[in-house]
Order: sequence, then C-alpha cells, then structure tokens
Amino acid sequence: MSEKKLKLTGKGLPKEVSILLILAGICLLFEILGWIFKGQSFLMNFNRLKLMILQMAVIGIIAIGVTQIIITGGIDLSSGSVVAFVAVVAASFGQAANATRPYFENLDGTLPVIVPLIVGIGLGGLCGFTNGFLIAKTHIPPFIATLGMMVSARGFAQLYTQGKPVSMLNDSYLFLGAGMMPVFIYLAMALLAHVLLTQ
Repeated sequence: MSEKKLKLTGKGLPKEVSILLILAGICLLFEILGWIFKGQSFLMNFNRLKLMILQMAVIGIIAIGVTQIIITGGIDLSSGSVVAFVAVVAASFGQAANATRPYFENLDGTLPVIVPLIVGIGLGGLCGFTNGFLIAKTHIPPFIATLGMMVSARGFAQLYTQGKPVSMLNDSYLFLGAGMMPVFIYLAMALLAHVLLTQ
C-alpha cells in the first residue's frame, strides 16, 4: 500500500505548476470577493492592476538579489533595511538646489542624476561587501551577520535623516519612479540575473 502511495505522489505536478495553480486560485478568490462585496472586477481594474504591478516591481528588484543568496544556501535579513538606508541617502543627493540636505548643506546647486545613482550603488555595494566579508572571513552565520546589518542600516537611516523625510527632489531625478519605469528596471535586472545565473 505504501509503495502504491509513493508511486502516485511521485507522478504529481512539478512545484512550479503547483505554485502557479495556487496563485490562480488566489486570483479567482479575490475576483469572486470583488464581485460579491464591491460589485466590480478585482483583476480587470486597470488602475488597481497597475498599482499592484508597480508595488511588486520594487519588491521584485530586491528579490532578485536575495534569490542568488538563497540559491547558495545563505540568507539575507538586511535587504529591506539596506534599501531604505540607500534610498534616503541617494535621495538626499537628488534634492533640488534650494532643499536642505542632511550633512551636505554646503553643496551648491542641483547635482547631476548620475551622482545619486553612483552614491546609491556604492553604498549598497558597501553594505553587501560588509555582509559578505563578515560571513566569509569571520565565519559568522549569515543569519547573525545580516541581522546586525539590518539593525545598523535602520539606525544609520534614522541618524542620517535626523528623523525627517527627504523631500524636494530634483525633477530630473523623478523619472526613475515615474510611470512604469520601476517595472522596466525590474525586467532589465531580471534579464541580467537570468543571464548571470544560466551562463
């Protein structure tokens, strides 16, 4: 009897198909609930669908990096906090000329778009290098090293901004988050990650 059961389960659907079916089931459930409670389609509302895609694009960009860590048997708890820290620092460099920049009041004029991009990539790389160095050289478990980075990044973000929002961004910097640009950035990053992981 047990051998028969094993044979039946062995011929089951692949994990990817099972996950896809579960996702389809969740979508169907919310579609039904949308008609019951709101009297309208949940999925066929373009504005709602666009908002969901934009929100998931940012998470998807983070997930691309974390995926490579999980594939190698590691874990990164700091990714969200590092993104927040990098974002506020990069945004402060992307502020308009008349904005008050934390710690950089003496910067005159509006900086070119490339400056906040380089600052953001460099700072993110530094955080990633610190995590990697601690894990590879001191043999600290990834859980502990990235937990420490998570708390540190949150603290640095709070210290850097002095608890105030970073506002008054330069108009030339805003195109990165305008329209469907985050989705295009996500797709480009996903394609790059696919090439790196397969080739």
